[in-house]
Amino acid sequence: MTDADLLRKKLAFIETCVADLRRLARPELIEQDLREERFVEHTLQLAIQAALDVASHIVSDHRLGEPDSNRALFGLLVRSGWVPEQLGPVLGDMAGFRNILVHGYQDVDPAAVRDVVEHHLDDLVDFAAAVRGRLREVSDG
Repeated sequence: MTDADLLRKKLAFIETCVADLRRLARPELIEQDLREERFVEHTLQLAIQAALDVASHIVSDHRLGEPDSNRALFGLLVRSGWVPEQLGPVLGDMAGFRNILVHGYQDVDPAAVRDVVEHHLDDLVDFAAAVRGRLREVSDG
């Protein structure tokens, strides 16, 4: 059974990370300021990991399939109607980006980090909203 309270906490955490990035991040300084780079990278990593945790929980609890990667988790959520189709590839890319953040700090492209902050934070918020909406449907149904 899906632990809706746990998922809501994780979704709120994603939204908090995004709000922190919007309020505190200075993406234009990522390439010159080590502190800025690490704050942004770590906060993105935390937000993406929370999204992966949510996805994994749903996929497991609803027996949506056996993903062969973190990226595949989001594909299973799309196929089962938990998130809109257009979010699947973007979230899959974020899962790959998270792997780079976690496993290859020396190889992280600051321009890619800046791009995520400047153009893809809404994708995380949209993910949280979609899951929250589906949780309401599941609990009402």
